[in-house]
Amino acid sequence: MSSQLSGVLTALATPFTADGSIDEAQLRFLVDRSIDGGVDGVVACGSTGEFAALSAEERRLVVETVVEHTAGRVPVVAQTGATSTAEAISLSRHAQQCGADVLMLVTPYYEPLSLAETTDYIRTVAETVDVPVMLYNIPAATGVNLDHETVGELAREVDNIRYIKDSSGNMEQANQLIHHHAEHISTIIGWDALILAALTEGAAGVMAGAANVAPQEIVAVHQAVAAGDLDRARAEWNRIYPLIDVLLNTAFVPAIKAALGVLGHPVGSPRRPTADLDPASLARIEKLVTELQLESASV
Repeated sequence: MSSQLSGVLTALATPFTADGSIDEAQLRFLVDRSIDGGVDGVVACGSTGEFAALSAEERRLVVETVVEHTAGRVPVVAQTGATSTAEAISLSRHAQQCGADVLMLVTPYYEPLSLAETTDYIRTVAETVDVPVMLYNIPAATGVNLDHETVGELAREVDNIRYIKDSSGNMEQANQLIHHHAEHISTIIGWDALILAALTEGAAGVMAGAANVAPQEIVAVHQAVAAGDLDRARAEWNRIYPLIDVLLNTAFVPAIKAALGVLGHPVGSPRRPTADLDPASLARIEKLVTELQLESASV
């Protein structure tokens, strides 16, 4: 599939079996649940997908499974960034060969790089593939912020850099990307609490881990904004925001997995050392999911 990304994209969780291996059947279920919920794309091996805790072989398996099962119904974004340029190139070439529509490239993490080192990594990896590339800016994890001027420069210099996922949580930076660089790069906001703000400001789309849990509800916000019905958009957002707020202000990956379990869709524990959600947080999520009457396992 070759398509301009926009709308709501689910940052897929990675389900695990009791023995800690990837649960391919549940991964396929999550793909179907998101697509049936109306999302416009799915993302394999993002942060919600615990990519940093997966081996390179497991990351390849997840991408292969998601691409194969999506079967062209919506675009697939594969996150292929790594701590080394060589591994990022290897994962990117594999994802392209598998049929991923867009490659999302997180910048190296753990050891903060200079901005010059970071942009050299981005250029080098992007130039080894032909498919569109999405920059992934998450400075809390990488120690390096891709400011709007740097992003615009990269998009003008490297033909296949077409998107940026901005997970800085900084709406001012998001606005600069949207308003100063839309001619060269499409901005996808990857901070769930900013979904309504980003869409009303003109972002091309949003990438949300919470869309694993409430795809229909997040899609309803986007549809209302796209229709110009801001009153309905606010009403839809006000309905879902309390759950998103709790998910974001708890340990996010365990919270997403716990919420899916509450809905009757067990996807296993987070990969250790990340722990399961504590009982008090789980109780808050159970209450909100029940009040929202989200889709249950019987649907």
